[in-house]
Amino acid sequence: GIRSSGLLFAKFAVRSGFNIYNYIEYPSLIRGGHNVIQINVSQEEVTGPSLKTDFLIALNQDTINKHAEELTMRSGVLFDSNDKLDVSKVINKSEIFEVPLSLLAKEAGGKDLLSNTVAVGALVAIYGGDLKILKDLITEEYGFKGFQTLKSDHKAAELGYKYIIDNYSSHLKNMLKFISPIKSPKMLLNGNEAVALAAISSGLKFATIYPMSPISHIIDVLAEHQNEYGYIYKQPEDEISAINMAIGASFAGVRSMVATSGGGFNLMSEGYGLAGMTETPLVIIEGMRGGPATCLPTWSEQSDLRFILHAHQGDFPKIVLAAGDLTEAFYLTMEAFYMADKYQLPVVVLIDKNICDHDQSVPVFDVSSYRIDRGKFSTKKIENYKRYELTEDGISLRAVPGSGNFFIANSDEHDEIGYSDEEIDNRNKQMKKRMTKIETCSKSDMPTPQLYGPKKADVTIVSWGSNKGSIMQTLKEFNNVNYLHLTWMNPFPTDEVRNILSNSRYIIDVECNYLGQLAGLIREKTGIDIKDKLLKCDGRPFFVEEISGKLNDVLKGLR
Repeated sequence: GIRSSGLLFAKFAVRSGFNIYNYIEYPSLIRGGHNVIQINVSQEEVTGPSLKTDFLIALNQDTINKHAEELTMRSGVLFDSNDKLDVSKVINKSEIFEVPLSLLAKEAGGKDLLSNTVAVGALVAIYGGDLKILKDLITEEYGFKGFQTLKSDHKAAELGYKYIIDNYSSHLKNMLKFISPIKSPKMLLNGNEAVALAAISSGLKFATIYPMSPISHIIDVLAEHQNEYGYIYKQPEDEISAINMAIGASFAGVRSMVATSGGGFNLMSEGYGLAGMTETPLVIIEGMRGGPATCLPTWSEQSDLRFILHAHQGDFPKIVLAAGDLTEAFYLTMEAFYMADKYQLPVVVLIDKNICDHDQSVPVFDVSSYRIDRGKFSTKKIENYKRYELTEDGISLRAVPGSGNFFIANSDEHDEIGYSDEEIDNRNKQMKKRMTKIETCSKSDMPTPQLYGPKKADVTIVSWGSNKGSIMQTLKEFNNVNYLHLTWMNPFPTDEVRNILSNSRYIIDVECNYLGQLAGLIREKTGIDIKDKLLKCDGRPFFVEEISGKLNDVLKGLR
């Protein structure tokens, strides 16, 4: 209820010509608990959550108690007048809107659940929005439920809107208005949806995913559209089956993927190494949440980086990418399918829960230049075919069963055909062949990491993952801070990172994990030890105010 109503208002804001960023909190409880959706609306691009709130819709006393301190001066608070909530904590700084939400919901012909729709209608009136836009969205979102339900939803929105106009017109002059919107086509989606759309756009033919937060919504999108776009989604009995089925599909010649979180990837680690040893292309989406064990199932963290880099025994080539927002999640997923085929290895795309779940308005993705390139791949019969032939770039010609070529996919160390071979010379040559792929990739496909802000700055922030949004939002306040954003973790842009950080006056590492895993990776690769770290592992993202507060403290000390 809370999320769908919040998303409805967010879509209304986008449809009205504004940019939005949603931040969502919900507990890891089957029985439910305190749920929150924060909707940031702006004429400018907005990329991160805030600790401050300009308007609060409180459906119970707990909401007032928990969020009173977040309210800004001249904020607004809306609640059900029948609930008789104690608003003494907020009355001195907030406009109070008492609306009989439950009574209006019943008048609309629905149950208490329609109170959310009444509240959205009231909010649209408070901010001077167009009721028609809201009703059109309700039709699009809930029309499938039938005429009577849709009629009740429309009525609920109308009653909420009308109640504000009839009872609070004189109060509305103090509220911000939906004025001067920027008219440009925007999509509103989250990272899970972006990944699913990217997979479809990349020529996905087989996906097998066992549900696990925070990536489960990928399943919803893929399952719904498989007939339309000609691929198969299969729900397996567990993550072990998932990765092995995906490897089998890829071995048979189609683009395949799996998705999971850290706990599920624990089970997948044996298959992870199998894909590396058999040189089978595979895309793995890993949605990070708090660990270890079950830990924080519905909260975010960035503590799986070292795990992904070092999972499974032994050395084998893998490409590890990390998205900073849903746009990067889309394009990196497409890149992952390309590189999995080109280099014949597993490619992992790391996305944390904040990317998976949080909605954002973004320009429509452009896939016009993307071409499906299978790399060294053939379905024809080839004389004297050697599946694991030694090559200068480490990549052999890949064929599939049924092409008339004889070869063995062997998890043991093997020779060029695939026969088990434990001799010293063969082992050394095959190991070097496989690992050469990473050297080839780093020279051919790895981009230069992005440095945002001025080239020379008093402070350089280094970070990865969804921290990007809050950092980028914070940079708008500072003209003497830049930000090194890293998306390639293996291979790693060692020389570029060393050059940038060696010339930095002061460096801050920002990560959502306890140990500063990226900082450790940077120290390992470049020898640069970042002393100042802003870390958190409480499941919440970095809020803009936390980063700006840290920067102000550092800059004050540098003066």
